[in-house]
Amino acid sequence: MHPNALIDHAATLIARVLTFSHPADATVAKYFRDNRALGPRERATISETAYKVVRLKARFEYLARSGPGARERKLAILGFHGSREFIASSLTQPEAAWLAICDATSDDDFLDMHVHNLPQWMVDPLKAQVGDAFMALAHALNTPATLDIRVNALKAKRESVQKALQAKSMRSALTPYSPMGLRVEGNPSLLKFAGFEAGKFEVQDEGSQLLASLVGAKRGEMVTDFCAGAGGKTLAIGADMRSTGRLYAFDTSAHRLEALKPRLARSGLSNVQTAAISNERDERVKRLTFKMDRVLVDAPCSGTGTLRRNPDLKWRIKPQELDELVLLQKAILDSAAKMVKPGGRLVYATCSLLQAENEDVAQAFTAANDDFEVLPVAQVLVNVLSKEDGLDVEAVAAGMCQGDFLRLWPHVHATDGFFAAIWIRKQLD
Repeated sequence: MHPNALIDHAATLIARVLTFSHPADATVAKYFRDNRALGPRERATISETAYKVVRLKARFEYLARSGPGARERKLAILGFHGSREFIASSLTQPEAAWLAICDATSDDDFLDMHVHNLPQWMVDPLKAQVGDAFMALAHALNTPATLDIRVNALKAKRESVQKALQAKSMRSALTPYSPMGLRVEGNPSLLKFAGFEAGKFEVQDEGSQLLASLVGAKRGEMVTDFCAGAGGKTLAIGADMRSTGRLYAFDTSAHRLEALKPRLARSGLSNVQTAAISNERDERVKRLTFKMDRVLVDAPCSGTGTLRRNPDLKWRIKPQELDELVLLQKAILDSAAKMVKPGGRLVYATCSLLQAENEDVAQAFTAANDDFEVLPVAQVLVNVLSKEDGLDVEAVAAGMCQGDFLRLWPHVHATDGFFAAIWIRKQLD
């Protein structure tokens, strides 16, 4: 396709995405459904251009105030996913001159807001948490995520999957922390890969893999994934259980649970029972009071730890929504905790970077529930982390935690941002 046509498509898509009326991935998917003639390479170029504009929206919109032509076309040119040489023939002389000036700018030429590309309501709390590392964090959040996969231990070994990928000219490396993860170079499509169709692996961020491992699920246990969603962590937990015992996957979205079914079929798991619940107080939840060995609460949250994958979230979320989220997180955690039997484990997790959704919620729960005691996450991590390459697991585990809680940061650990807290329900006297 001629580069000018690609720019036009990208400009049209950018205009739709920047309304933020729907999640960016849904808007992109609909655009490609409406333009089925576009091939895989064209789709990749157009979508990656749109996502880059969303990531660097503050900077690009500032630059687009100058220069000739429509705003969306200028944004598409600035964020174009490809070489400048490729689009050069499609630019007018004024556009080319303007673009050369834009490309010659550096961070020193911009205000901080144009460098970090984050809304101010996020900037202040993040600066308070990471201090001088804030710009490094912002850069990591504005960098596309790596492609991580989790090997399904029920069906394959990590080394065999790596060799199979290599046979298809896909290079990968062992994830440094997760013993079942591979980091695949580039962004190849894996959906038609034989190993994927056979259920030998799932796409899952390394941090998410570690979080699922914190549940510590064993053979024959009763376990609940309370906010299962599409089931990525459910699948990992089920593999840890070797498809024995019973694993409940609860969620208020029947649609998301429906999407889990083909993944379950591929995985080979037979111990998962899915259930769409009306809310955290659903009767099906109450019937399991004091019966669960382990409960994971992967709570609904702002998703600020996933901006590498979902850059539009930072522009769609309103700060006033956080208060509602925190109330929901506390309610879900309180309800899920009732399912944990004496001696059982409760894990609270988010993919948020914000203290209000993390430490504050965990500390409030601890203060209000003296029948639960905190289990320092580092104590669990040492038995979870990969032993490859002589990793000092105690030092690494300590570096992943702040106090008793897990804190994974994109700029430090090259994962999505995750938080986790663990409690044990005290044994009855």
